[in-house]
Amino acid sequence: MTKTRVRAALSLPLGLFLALTGCSAQDRATGPEEVRELAGSTRARHSREGAEEHLRSVVRAYDEETPLALGLVSLDDTCAGGAAEEWLPSSEDDRYRIRCTVRMTAYYGGDPKRIANALEGVFTAGDREASGGGAAGAIPFGHDEHRERLVAYYEGRGPNPTGPDAPEPAQVSDPSQTLSWDTVRSDPPTRTAEPGRPAASDPPVSRHLREPASTTVADVRAHHGMVFRLELSAVEYYSVSKDGRTVQDWE
Repeated sequence: MTKTRVRAALSLPLGLFLALTGCSAQDRATGPEEVRELAGSTRARHSREGAEEHLRSVVRAYDEETPLALGLVSLDDTCAGGAAEEWLPSSEDDRYRIRCTVRMTAYYGGDPKRIANALEGVFTAGDREASGGGAAGAIPFGHDEHRERLVAYYEGRGPNPTGPDAPEPAQVSDPSQTLSWDTVRSDPPTRTAEPGRPAASDPPVSRHLREPASTTVADVRAHHGMVFRLELSAVEYYSVSKDGRTVQDWE
Protein backbone atom coordinates (compact mmCIF):
# COMPACT_ATOMS: atom_id res chain seq x y z
CA MET A 1 0.00 0.00 0.00
CA THR A 2 1.43 3.43 -1.00
CA LYS A 3 1.88 6.29 1.50
CA THR A 4 -1.04 8.10 -0.12
CA ARG A 5 -3.30 5.06 0.32
CA VAL A 6 -2.13 4.58 3.92
CA ARG A 7 -2.97 8.21 4.79
CA ALA A 8 -6.37 7.87 3.09
CA ALA A 9 -7.10 4.60 4.86
CA LEU A 10 -6.12 5.96 8.26
CA SER A 11 -8.68 8.73 7.83
CA LEU A 12 -11.46 6.13 7.51
CA PRO A 13 -13.30 4.42 10.35
CA LEU A 14 -11.66 1.19 11.45
CA GLY A 15 -14.40 -1.02 9.91
CA LEU A 16 -13.97 0.53 6.47
CA PHE A 17 -10.15 0.31 6.73
CA LEU A 18 -10.39 -3.42 7.40
CA ALA A 19 -12.76 -3.87 4.50
CA LEU A 20 -10.32 -2.13 2.15
CA THR A 21 -7.27 -4.09 3.26
CA GLY A 22 -8.74 -7.58 2.98
CA CYS A 23 -11.69 -9.80 3.77
CA SER A 24 -12.22 -13.14 5.41
CA ALA A 25 -14.09 -16.11 4.03
CA GLN A 26 -17.15 -14.90 5.90
CA ASP A 27 -17.07 -11.63 3.93
CA ARG A 28 -16.98 -13.17 0.45
CA ALA A 29 -19.83 -14.39 -1.72
CA THR A 30 -20.13 -18.16 -2.00
CA GLY A 31 -18.59 -19.37 -5.26
CA PRO A 32 -20.47 -21.67 -7.66
CA GLU A 33 -18.18 -24.66 -6.96
CA GLU A 34 -18.81 -24.40 -3.22
CA VAL A 35 -22.56 -24.05 -3.80
CA ARG A 36 -22.54 -27.22 -5.90
CA GLU A 37 -20.50 -29.10 -3.29
CA LEU A 38 -22.78 -28.08 -0.42
CA ALA A 39 -25.97 -28.71 -2.42
CA GLY A 40 -24.75 -32.20 -3.29
CA SER A 41 -23.77 -33.15 0.25
CA THR A 42 -25.44 -36.09 1.96
CA ARG A 43 -26.97 -33.79 4.54
CA ALA A 44 -28.50 -31.51 1.89
CA ARG A 45 -29.78 -34.50 -0.08
CA HIS A 46 -31.53 -36.02 2.93
CA SER A 47 -33.10 -32.66 3.82
CA ARG A 48 -34.21 -32.19 0.20
CA GLU A 49 -35.86 -35.59 0.10
CA GLY A 50 -37.65 -34.99 3.40
CA ALA A 51 -38.97 -31.56 2.42
CA GLU A 52 -40.13 -32.74 -0.99
CA GLU A 53 -41.91 -35.77 0.45
CA HIS A 54 -43.71 -33.53 2.96
CA LEU A 55 -45.00 -31.29 0.16
CA ARG A 56 -46.00 -34.28 -1.96
CA SER A 57 -47.92 -35.75 0.98
CA VAL A 58 -49.99 -32.56 1.15
CA VAL A 59 -50.68 -32.74 -2.59
CA ARG A 60 -51.73 -36.39 -2.26
CA ALA A 61 -54.02 -35.63 0.68
CA TYR A 62 -56.14 -33.27 -1.43
CA ASP A 63 -56.35 -35.91 -4.16
CA GLU A 64 -57.27 -38.73 -1.77
CA GLU A 65 -59.40 -36.98 0.86
CA THR A 66 -61.38 -34.40 -1.15
CA PRO A 67 -63.45 -34.42 -4.37
CA LEU A 68 -60.57 -32.73 -6.24
CA ALA A 69 -58.70 -34.76 -8.87
CA LEU A 70 -54.96 -34.18 -9.18
CA GLY A 71 -53.91 -33.30 -12.72
CA LEU A 72 -50.54 -31.51 -12.67
CA VAL A 73 -47.68 -30.77 -10.25
CA SER A 74 -45.05 -28.05 -10.58
CA LEU A 75 -41.83 -28.20 -8.53
CA ASP A 76 -39.01 -25.66 -8.26
CA ASP A 77 -36.00 -26.55 -6.10
CA THR A 78 -33.08 -24.09 -5.92
CA CYS A 79 -29.89 -23.74 -3.90
CA ALA A 80 -28.29 -20.28 -3.90
CA GLY A 81 -24.99 -19.08 -2.53
CA GLY A 82 -24.73 -16.25 -0.04
CA ALA A 83 -23.90 -12.70 -1.08
CA ALA A 84 -20.72 -10.82 -0.19
CA GLU A 85 -20.62 -8.84 3.05
CA GLU A 86 -21.43 -5.17 2.44
CA TRP A 87 -20.38 -2.11 4.40
CA LEU A 88 -23.92 -0.92 4.88
CA PRO A 89 -26.74 -3.07 6.30
CA SER A 90 -28.05 -5.42 3.63
CA SER A 91 -30.25 -8.48 3.26
CA GLU A 92 -29.60 -11.57 5.36
CA ASP A 93 -28.28 -13.35 2.26
CA ASP A 94 -24.77 -12.17 3.18
CA ARG A 95 -24.90 -14.28 6.36
CA TYR A 96 -25.24 -17.61 4.54
CA ARG A 97 -22.91 -19.82 2.54
CA ILE A 98 -25.90 -21.56 0.99
CA ARG A 99 -29.71 -21.63 1.24
CA CYS A 100 -31.88 -24.26 -0.42
CA THR A 101 -35.60 -23.82 -1.01
CA VAL A 102 -38.28 -25.96 -2.64
CA ARG A 103 -41.69 -24.80 -3.91
CA MET A 104 -44.58 -26.93 -5.10
CA THR A 105 -47.87 -26.07 -6.77
CA ALA A 106 -50.55 -28.59 -7.67
CA TYR A 107 -53.46 -28.26 -10.10
CA TYR A 108 -56.66 -30.24 -9.64
CA GLY A 109 -59.73 -30.71 -11.76
CA GLY A 110 -63.29 -30.17 -10.55
CA ASP A 111 -66.84 -29.96 -11.84
CA PRO A 112 -67.96 -26.30 -12.10
CA LYS A 113 -71.56 -27.38 -11.40
CA ARG A 114 -70.44 -28.96 -8.12
CA ILE A 115 -68.00 -26.37 -6.79
CA ALA A 116 -69.94 -26.14 -3.52
CA ASN A 117 -69.57 -29.90 -3.09
CA ALA A 118 -65.83 -29.66 -3.78
CA LEU A 119 -65.33 -26.92 -1.18
CA GLU A 120 -67.51 -28.74 1.33
CA GLY A 121 -65.30 -31.80 0.81
CA VAL A 122 -62.14 -29.76 1.41
CA PHE A 123 -63.52 -28.21 4.60
CA THR A 124 -64.75 -31.58 5.86
CA ALA A 125 -61.28 -33.04 5.29
CA GLY A 126 -59.85 -30.10 7.23
CA ASP A 127 -62.25 -30.83 10.10
CA ARG A 128 -61.13 -34.46 10.09
CA GLU A 129 -57.51 -33.42 10.27
CA ALA A 130 -58.19 -31.01 13.13
CA SER A 131 -59.81 -33.82 15.09
CA GLY A 132 -56.86 -36.13 14.48
CA GLY A 133 -58.52 -38.26 11.82
CA GLY A 134 -56.71 -36.93 8.75
CA ALA A 135 -53.21 -36.41 7.39
CA ALA A 136 -51.55 -34.11 9.94
CA GLY A 137 -50.45 -30.77 8.48
CA ALA A 138 -52.04 -31.38 5.08
CA ILE A 139 -55.39 -29.55 4.92
CA PRO A 140 -55.74 -26.58 7.28
CA PHE A 141 -59.13 -25.39 5.98
CA GLY A 142 -61.91 -26.61 8.24
CA HIS A 143 -65.39 -25.16 8.58
CA ASP A 144 -65.79 -21.69 10.03
CA GLU A 145 -68.40 -18.98 9.54
CA HIS A 146 -66.82 -17.53 6.39
CA ARG A 147 -66.31 -20.92 4.74
CA GLU A 148 -69.85 -22.03 5.54
CA ARG A 149 -71.12 -18.85 3.91
CA LEU A 150 -68.82 -19.53 0.95
CA VAL A 151 -70.40 -22.96 0.42
CA ALA A 152 -73.89 -21.43 0.77
CA TYR A 153 -72.99 -18.81 -1.85
CA TYR A 154 -71.97 -21.46 -4.37
CA GLU A 155 -75.07 -23.50 -3.56
CA GLY A 156 -77.17 -20.46 -4.45
CA ARG A 157 -78.69 -20.06 -0.99
CA GLY A 158 -76.68 -17.15 0.35
CA PRO A 159 -75.04 -13.83 -0.64
CA ASN A 160 -71.40 -13.23 -1.51
CA PRO A 161 -69.63 -13.67 1.84
CA THR A 162 -67.21 -10.85 1.08
CA GLY A 163 -69.91 -8.26 0.32
CA PRO A 164 -72.66 -7.52 -2.21
CA ASP A 165 -70.40 -5.50 -4.53
CA ALA A 166 -67.27 -7.61 -4.04
CA PRO A 167 -65.78 -9.83 -6.77
CA GLU A 168 -66.55 -13.54 -6.71
CA PRO A 169 -64.52 -15.09 -3.87
CA ALA A 170 -62.08 -17.55 -5.38
CA GLN A 171 -59.58 -18.57 -2.71
CA VAL A 172 -58.98 -19.63 0.86
CA SER A 173 -55.56 -19.15 2.38
CA ASP A 174 -53.39 -20.03 5.34
CA PRO A 175 -49.71 -19.24 6.08
CA SER A 176 -48.80 -22.70 4.75
CA GLN A 177 -50.86 -22.73 1.54
CA THR A 178 -53.41 -21.06 -0.71
CA LEU A 179 -56.20 -22.86 -2.54
CA SER A 180 -57.72 -20.88 -5.43
CA TRP A 181 -60.01 -21.76 -8.32
CA ASP A 182 -61.50 -20.67 -11.62
CA THR A 183 -64.43 -18.35 -11.08
CA VAL A 184 -67.78 -19.75 -12.21
CA ARG A 185 -70.20 -16.89 -11.47
CA SER A 186 -68.22 -13.97 -12.91
CA ASP A 187 -68.55 -12.52 -16.40
CA PRO A 188 -65.99 -12.80 -17.83
CA PRO A 189 -64.63 -15.64 -15.70
CA THR A 190 -61.12 -15.57 -14.26
CA ARG A 191 -59.16 -18.69 -15.06
CA THR A 192 -56.16 -20.24 -13.35
CA ALA A 193 -52.99 -19.46 -15.31
CA GLU A 194 -50.48 -21.96 -16.62
CA PRO A 195 -47.46 -22.50 -14.34
CA GLY A 196 -45.06 -21.29 -17.00
CA ARG A 197 -42.33 -23.07 -18.85
CA PRO A 198 -39.87 -24.72 -16.43
CA ALA A 199 -36.28 -23.52 -16.48
CA ALA A 200 -33.50 -25.96 -17.27
CA SER A 201 -32.56 -28.16 -14.31
CA ASP A 202 -28.98 -28.35 -13.05
CA PRO A 203 -28.94 -30.87 -10.16
CA PRO A 204 -28.09 -30.65 -7.33
CA VAL A 205 -28.16 -26.84 -7.56
CA SER A 206 -31.57 -26.59 -9.22
CA ARG A 207 -34.48 -28.75 -10.36
CA HIS A 208 -37.56 -27.55 -12.20
CA LEU A 209 -40.22 -30.17 -12.91
CA ARG A 210 -43.70 -30.41 -14.39
CA GLU A 211 -45.42 -33.75 -13.78
CA PRO A 212 -46.70 -35.00 -16.18
CA ALA A 213 -44.38 -32.99 -18.42
CA SER A 214 -46.80 -32.89 -21.35
CA THR A 215 -49.89 -31.87 -19.34
CA THR A 216 -51.13 -28.27 -19.15
CA VAL A 217 -53.63 -26.49 -16.96
CA ALA A 218 -55.81 -26.18 -20.05
CA ASP A 219 -55.74 -29.98 -20.38
CA VAL A 220 -56.93 -30.38 -16.77
CA ARG A 221 -59.73 -27.85 -17.36
CA ALA A 222 -60.80 -29.51 -20.62
CA HIS A 223 -61.06 -32.88 -18.89
CA HIS A 224 -62.85 -31.79 -15.70
CA GLY A 225 -64.48 -28.43 -16.45
CA MET A 226 -62.57 -26.19 -14.00
CA VAL A 227 -59.23 -25.97 -12.20
CA PHE A 228 -58.26 -25.60 -8.53
CA ARG A 229 -54.73 -24.41 -7.79
CA LEU A 230 -52.98 -25.39 -4.54
CA GLU A 231 -49.91 -23.22 -3.91
CA LEU A 232 -47.78 -24.48 -1.02
CA SER A 233 -45.56 -21.98 0.75
CA ALA A 234 -41.85 -22.28 -0.03
CA VAL A 235 -39.87 -24.52 2.32
CA GLU A 236 -36.27 -23.63 3.20
CA TYR A 237 -34.91 -27.09 3.85
CA TYR A 238 -31.15 -26.60 4.10
CA SER A 239 -28.88 -23.67 4.92
CA VAL A 240 -25.37 -23.11 6.26
CA SER A 241 -24.20 -19.86 7.85
CA LYS A 242 -21.03 -18.13 6.73
CA ASP A 243 -19.23 -19.16 9.91
CA GLY A 244 -20.26 -22.79 9.35
CA ARG A 245 -21.64 -23.14 12.88
CA THR A 246 -25.33 -22.81 12.02
CA VAL A 247 -26.84 -25.49 9.84
CA GLN A 248 -30.58 -25.79 9.23
CA ASP A 249 -31.93 -29.17 8.16
CA TRP A 250 -35.42 -30.25 7.26
CA GLU A 251 -36.93 -32.11 10.23
